[in-house]
Amino acid sequence: MKILGIRVDSVDMIESLSRIAELIKSKKPSQVVTLNAEILYNAQDDEKTKTVIEHAAMVTPDGAGILWAASKLGHPLKERVTGIDLLQELCRQAPYNGWKLYFLGAAPQVAQTAAAKLREQNNSIQIVGTHDGYFNKEEEKNILADIADKKPDLLFVAMGAPRQDIWIYDHQDELPPLVAIGVGGSLDVLAGIVKRAPASFQRLKLEWLWRLLKQPSRIGRMMALPKFVIAVNKSRRKSQKIQAEMKRRRLP
Repeated sequence: MKILGIRVDSVDMIESLSRIAELIKSKKPSQVVTLNAEILYNAQDDEKTKTVIEHAAMVTPDGAGILWAASKLGHPLKERVTGIDLLQELCRQAPYNGWKLYFLGAAPQVAQTAAAKLREQNNSIQIVGTHDGYFNKEEEKNILADIADKKPDLLFVAMGAPRQDIWIYDHQDELPPLVAIGVGGSLDVLAGIVKRAPASFQRLKLEWLWRLLKQPSRIGRMMALPKFVIAVNKSRRKSQKIQAEMKRRRLP
């Protein structure tokens, strides 16, 4: 379906994991975008981000705002499939499927710490490479060469959206056959540097509020959310008006 002209796939966690497993088997470079309301709203006026989303192998509904909008527009989605949840589920399944993982992004040492903590939980997990998200063009060439050499099945890129998604899209031709997923600040969570919202906030779909309370500096980014709500309501009214007009024309 599309929200404000931007694509979102109607998938739940099980379907997302199944699709990713199929993409890994296909042996083709593939991209998964975990889309939240902020990025969706901004993508309306950002052609590059919109192109990245349209060309992704899968776009999951990451965030309560996406689910709210879909329901408001008459096309309810099944559930949220967030970057952190998807990352954790794939890390749990990786040892049983023999998948190799590569972590790219976050601040120095974060990816390495996240990898170390996952190995403590399951020493069968194959994390074949890590690198932080602070690199220049020359270092980027070495990173791409390392990824090509290590041949991971899953590449998790934590550079913040939409930068991470654009980076994946721009370098797909240089990547080996793998599934690349933008996961935002998820490596910080795995590394224990940032705590995820309590379960009560997650159940109430208020993780955005928890993040804002913990990081007041995010207020500028959060200003996209009320604009998103206004835009969705406007889109709904326009759709209702069109449907009413079509119904009127069908009447004798």
